[in-house]
Parts: sequence; C-alpha cells; structure tokens
Amino acid sequence: MSPLETAGVLTGIAAVWLTTRQNLWCWPVGLVNVAIFAVVFHAARLYADMGLQAIYAALGAYGWYHWLRGGPAGGALPVSRAPVRALLGLVAAGGAVAWVLGLGLARGTDAAVPFWDSTTTSFSLVAQLMQTRKWVENWIVWVIVDVALVAKYACSGLRATAGLYLVFLVLAVMGLRSWNRALHAERAP
Repeated sequence: MSPLETAGVLTGIAAVWLTTRQNLWCWPVGLVNVAIFAVVFHAARLYADMGLQAIYAALGAYGWYHWLRGGPAGGALPVSRAPVRALLGLVAAGGAVAWVLGLGLARGTDAAVPFWDSTTTSFSLVAQLMQTRKWVENWIVWVIVDVALVAKYACSGLRATAGLYLVFLVLAVMGLRSWNRALHAERAP
C-alpha cells in the first residue's frame, strides 16, 4: 500500500465517521480525501471513480454550506426522510447515468471493469447527493454501494481501499442507526 493510499484510507474513515455524527468537519476532511483518491484511482485506471472525486468535491462544498445554512430560518439542517418522488427520480437517474457512463468507458477507454465502475460511480453520486440533504435513506444506498465497492477494489488489487470500503460499510450501518435516532428525536414532542 502506497503512502498516498494510506492517507486516503485515513482521511476517508475520518470523514465518514464525522458524517455519521453529523459533524460539519466531515466536509473539509472529505475534500482532502477526494483529492487524494483522484490520484490513487488514476493510477489504478478506475477512471469513473477518478472523475467522481471532482464531483464529490463540488458536492462537498454544497453539502458543507447546506448543512450549515439549509435548515429552518437559515439554520442547521435537520435529518429528514427523502420524498418518495425524489427517491424514484434518483434511482432512475442513477441507472441511466450508470448505463451511459458504462458504455462510454467500455468503448472509449481501457477501463478495467467499465459497467461495474459506472454503476458504483453513479449510485455513489445518488447517495452523496442525498447526504447533502441529510436524507436518512442515503445510508441505505451507501450500504449497497459499499458492498459492491469492496468487491470491485479487491478484484482490482486495491486491497487497502477494499478494506477502507469495508470500514465504510460498517460506518454506513452506524450512520443509518444514528440518523434514524436523530430523526425520531427531532419528531418527538
């Protein structure tokens, strides 16, 4: 494992752990993490994952602002449930992006696993977008994506990154539980 991949693993764990705690520091730590992994994924020829890091950076800036000022009266954003219509739209968009991106990667690059790469990429975006809105269901999407990513990175020889996503999987389950508790606490009289 390279020192850069090690740094990515450590900043990734810190960012997701902070997210499970609804701590605003998750966003700047996450921005450092995506910069590191953009380089790691380029070297591994996982181009969709590499490009995803730029989008994560934009979503990170948006999420940071939205968590801070997107709530009632411009205050902190509370945890909530995703509207059903939004969920259906996000699943449809995720599937469409996965297909188009997979075709592009298969036809235009030497991508190692184009459709696997595109599917985990598109649904990572769906989960991240949901996370910027503090929709509790983001953690369910992350659980599914993390299972697929553990396998993909293990097959790609990125053992430390596969281990990182195994940790992310555990953290996603913790996040789901924690955010559900917060949601119920906010709804209690």
